[in-house]
Amino acid sequence: MKKLSVLLLLGLSSAMLLTGCGKKESAPEETPSVTEEAIPESVPAETQAETETETEPEDIPPEEGMVRSTLTNEWIDGAIADQRPIAVMVPNDSPALPHYSLSRADILYECQVEGNITRLMAVIKDWDREDMTRIGNVRSLRDYYAYWSFEWDAILFHYGGPYYIEDVIEKSSTENVTGAGYGESGKKGLFDGAYFRSSDRKAPQNAYLSAEGANEALEHFGYSKTYREDYYNPDHFKFASESSPNTLEQYENSFAVKKIDMSACYPVSDTYFEYNEEDGLFYRYEYGEPHVDAAFDNQQLAFKNVLVQFAYYEQRDDNGYLAFQVHDNTRDGYFFTNGRGIHVTWEKTADYEPTRYYDDNGNEIELNTGKTMICIVQDGDEFGYD
Repeated sequence: MKKLSVLLLLGLSSAMLLTGCGKKESAPEETPSVTEEAIPESVPAETQAETETETEPEDIPPEEGMVRSTLTNEWIDGAIADQRPIAVMVPNDSPALPHYSLSRADILYECQVEGNITRLMAVIKDWDREDMTRIGNVRSLRDYYAYWSFEWDAILFHYGGPYYIEDVIEKSSTENVTGAGYGESGKKGLFDGAYFRSSDRKAPQNAYLSAEGANEALEHFGYSKTYREDYYNPDHFKFASESSPNTLEQYENSFAVKKIDMSACYPVSDTYFEYNEEDGLFYRYEYGEPHVDAAFDNQQLAFKNVLVQFAYYEQRDDNGYLAFQVHDNTRDGYFFTNGRGIHVTWEKTADYEPTRYYDDNGNEIELNTGKTMICIVQDGDEFGYD
């Protein structure tokens, strides 16, 4: 088992860790379109066919009206192209298992909270479906997750939280739905009608969200179901084309990976991923078992891309609450896809701006089409790979 780590960087205070940068000042500039040269009518039939093949757009929708998702690059119904995703806070201690509907997450975040346990945040684009009847369960928010949800202009669903979340929740731009108050008297987004309690679990592990509840909450608060122009940047992940996927073999320092072992970073859940060469996916395990979705035939969670993101952190108090630096640049990380890995750096410059990842040449990396797992770990920790 080989190990990867970064050096612990010192010096930032807790007060600086989660400083918001406000909404972005302007929308990204559009890239001018390139006009294709017309094919002369006199070109012979065979040559013309070859030329048309070369100049035809690579991406032809499998069905009329479909578009590429900005979260996964997969084909989705054009009717939901502008629909905002939801971001759901999910506990990851063993009594919370099994989880429901997490296989429908386009992006899944994992990071430590107090007590060495981790919490998950599921970002789901196509959430407004009849089969999304049980999502979660849902637990309390930690403020650093809110900033990761902002970069997708997601509607944030959680069940309360410590008073540390007040600053970010009380922002006028934050659109959240909480089933309980937070801190001393926080009530922004309070609407327990979005959630229901199941009879097969004991509180607090039995609160769940549904698509119906989410829609009721949006109507209750008047939240926009479509992207907000001032807060949404569609220029997020860069994706390689499906015909020329990113194998990482173009990097001299890339390395083969069969297993990504995050157990040293997440010692309670013992998270790890195993690579399946047949479908090119990394399958997620925790607590010594496959991490499955009880809502969809116990389907195991699997990801095309895995990002490991080192971040500066501090412990806030004797209760073990943590703060992570979410706005930063030139921080270390690793990117895994198609059974290989490389070292990367990351940066996030403002609340609603994307976290971007760069290779060692300073070029933004290209993810492959599919779901992405993002593991945020503490500077100074190390993880292993085989």
